[in-house]
Amino acid sequence: MSYLERNKRRLSPFALCAAISIAGLTSKAYAADQTALEQAPEPSFDKERFNGDQPNRNWSLIVGAGASYEPEYEGSDEFKVSPIPFVVFTYGHWLEIDPGGVSVTVLETNGFSLTGKVGYESGRDEDDGDRLRGLGDIDFAATVGAKVAYDWGPIELYASVDQTIDGSESLIGTFGVEYSAPVTERLILGARVEATVANDKHMQAYFGVDAAQSARSGLSEYKAEAGFKRVDFSASATYALSEHWLVRGEAGIGVLTGDAADSPIVEKKVQPSVSAFVGYKF
Repeated sequence: MSYLERNKRRLSPFALCAAISIAGLTSKAYAADQTALEQAPEPSFDKERFNGDQPNRNWSLIVGAGASYEPEYEGSDEFKVSPIPFVVFTYGHWLEIDPGGVSVTVLETNGFSLTGKVGYESGRDEDDGDRLRGLGDIDFAATVGAKVAYDWGPIELYASVDQTIDGSESLIGTFGVEYSAPVTERLILGARVEATVANDKHMQAYFGVDAAQSARSGLSEYKAEAGFKRVDFSASATYALSEHWLVRGEAGIGVLTGDAADSPIVEKKVQPSVSAFVGYKF
């Protein structure tokens, strides 16, 4: 599963940086139900042109744009609309370059895979919300990480870890299960459940309030310790408009837990979001 589907960090956008799979939507999901594709009632649609497993090349390029509607910051009760332009390039089954960074699959056998990642953490500005005033900014920083996954037909089980270099110095772990499969020749449906854990530095940076921050902001001092941070649930639909064009929509809901949920910075523990994208595949 690619970056745009899984990354829900202030992804992040991204993320995230959750967060939508566009680059990987054909090679895994179409292969999961080849019989259904062969029986599809639209024989004039060129499946091979849109399929990621094309015999004449082993690369894929998708250019697109979209928008997300999500909380102003993690824990906010106010929302914003953010435009999201992106370019996703994949080479074979081992390289992916996308707005979140670079992923390289170093091992893939019997359904298991091991992937190394280089990306970024976008940080946070104190201007993102009234309750953040006086807390200071969290700097943008690079991340390095790894992911191990097991594909079982249309289901992927995975766990990943990411270390932020400088910035918040966060160490974040995620684990979850993802389902993606075609229901018709053009339509792919997906669902995901994911849990996130974080170290002391991440929790204190994003949810803690020290003495100096308390004096500037008026919030009570609060120490946020390592542990479970949130649980996310999402559902998605991807539709191939033609041999090149596709659209995708996703709706998700995140629930802050543990010390994150109890932070005085948090105005709302339940964090819904929606997004929509249009892409062109070369």
